[in-house]
Amino acid sequence: MFIQRLISGIFLVIVAVITITLGGNILLATVGILSLIGQFELYRVLKLEKSALAMVGYIATIAYELLLYLDKAEYFQVYMMLVLLFVMIVYVVTYPKYIFSEIAMIFLGLAYVTISLSCLYQVRCMEGGIYLVWIIFLAAWGSDTCAYCVGKLIGKHKLPSPLSPKKTIEGCTGGVVGAGLLAFLYAWILKDSISPYGYTPIHFVLMGLIGGFLSQIGDLAASAVKRNYEIKDYGNLIPGHGGVMDRFDSILFTAPLAFIFFTMLA
Repeated sequence: MFIQRLISGIFLVIVAVITITLGGNILLATVGILSLIGQFELYRVLKLEKSALAMVGYIATIAYELLLYLDKAEYFQVYMMLVLLFVMIVYVVTYPKYIFSEIAMIFLGLAYVTISLSCLYQVRCMEGGIYLVWIIFLAAWGSDTCAYCVGKLIGKHKLPSPLSPKKTIEGCTGGVVGAGLLAFLYAWILKDSISPYGYTPIHFVLMGLIGGFLSQIGDLAASAVKRNYEIKDYGNLIPGHGGVMDRFDSILFTAPLAFIFFTMLA
C-alpha cells in the first residue's frame, strides 16, 4: 500500500508541476476535468451521479470553465441564477423524483468542487501567479505531511473530534507550524522573484499558517461527509489515495483562501 501510495503521489506531483508551469488553457482544462470527476464522486454519495440533476451540475461546470476561458467573471451572478433556474425546473418537472437535499447537493458540488478548484487557475493567472500558486500545495500537502510526521513522533493527545480518531493535537499543531515554515523557506528562496510583485516572506508565512489550519478543516469536512453516508473513500481513481475528493479535499480549502488572500493584497 505504501509503495502504491508513493508512486501515485509522485505521479500527481509530476502532473501538477507540468500543468501549473504551463498554466493557461492546459491548467484550465486539467482543473475542469478534476472538477467533473470530483462532482461525479460527490453526487455518487447520494446516488445522483447519473441523474438529470447531475447532468445540470456537469453542464454548469463546463459552462463555468468556459466563463473563465472567456474571462467573463462579471457574468458570474447571471451564471449562478441560470444554474438555479435550470435546477429548479428539473426539480419541478420531475417531482416527486427528487427531494430538496438532493437539489442542495447539486449546488454544493458546484461551489465546493468546481468553484473552489478553479481558484488554482485563477491564482495562477494573477501577476506573479507562477510563484503564488505553489503556496496552495505547500499549505495543503505540506501541512498533511508535517502533521503526519509530528503526530507519529510525539502525538499523545487525541483530537477532540470523532471525525478522525487517529489525529492528535500535536500532529495538527505540527501541520500548521510546518506549513508556515515551508512557506517561509519557499518565499525566502524566491524573495527576489516575488518582491517585484509586492510580496514578502511574511505574506507567505501568513498564508502558510492559515492555509495549514484550513487544509486540516478541509480534510475533516471530507471525512464528515463520508461518515454521514458511511463510505470509506469517494472513489478509487488514484491508487493508494482514493478519489479526487479524497486527495484534493484540503486543496478545496487552501485554493479559495489563496485566491482571497492574494486578491486582497493586490
